[in-house]
Amino acid sequence: MPSGYNVRSRARERNSVLGRPEFLSLNQPPPRASSSSGGSSCGPGPSETRGGARRPGQIRHQTSQPTEDPIDNGSKDRRESGKMPEEDCMLLNPSLKGIAKNSLLAIDICLSKRMGVCAYTSSSWGGCRSMVALLALTGHGITWIIGTIVCLTRSNTLAGQEVLVNLLLALIFDVITVAGVQRLVKRRGPWEMMPGFMDCVAMDTYSFPAAHASRAAMVSKFLLSHLVLAVPLRILLVLWAFLVGISRVLLGKHHLTDMVCGFALGLLHFSLMETVWLSSSMCQTLISISTLSWSPFF
Repeated sequence: MPSGYNVRSRARERNSVLGRPEFLSLNQPPPRASSSSGGSSCGPGPSETRGGARRPGQIRHQTSQPTEDPIDNGSKDRRESGKMPEEDCMLLNPSLKGIAKNSLLAIDICLSKRMGVCAYTSSSWGGCRSMVALLALTGHGITWIIGTIVCLTRSNTLAGQEVLVNLLLALIFDVITVAGVQRLVKRRGPWEMMPGFMDCVAMDTYSFPAAHASRAAMVSKFLLSHLVLAVPLRILLVLWAFLVGISRVLLGKHHLTDMVCGFALGLLHFSLMETVWLSSSMCQTLISISTLSWSPFF
């Protein structure tokens, strides 16, 4: 059974441990709420006394925390709450029009890449690339402009010269218009190919709209309207226009939507040229000016 001396020594040790600075908060009474005026006029309260006995790590942690004005925090929260709904609507709730547009573009790109079977010699139809490229060359702007000029120099009838002059102006107008639209849109092809030499000469460097499709549609409609052709030839002419447009998609130069818009633009060019059709006398004047045989006095 422990003696009285040992019991008293253990009590003194426990009292001395509780008297250490880190255990002073255990011996202090709970703080009492005091008014702001009383706290400012009186001396240091229990909270300040306990604050002096806090650990250095706690003091550094408290001093490192920045103090913010509650008014500023409230105004910042109001600004953020005013911005968030708009951002949420833009990011999380896109419009039906935007969803439909993005879906159609994704389908267009996917189908165009799948149809680009002649894009490279290593493609699935790479062996037919030269034949498809030759078919696309029949719808090139430079090819048609040079061919029309050659036919115009060999034509001896006024009616034939009238048709060829208007066709030449329509071809030049088509090349310039398509090049201007392509510069504005600047859409790349599905396979990101560099334009060839002939494409650069004809200013056909971008994908939208398809220049070959526009030219083929305009030329076929022009010839069908101003030439008397048999039914088989008319069918072959329409088939040629469609194959020229689809050949550029097979070569990986254009998307499907580029081809469709090219056909529509070519028909629009034909309608405009029919509206401003030049008469035979005006065509003869232009021919005389181009051959340097025109005189304003005769």
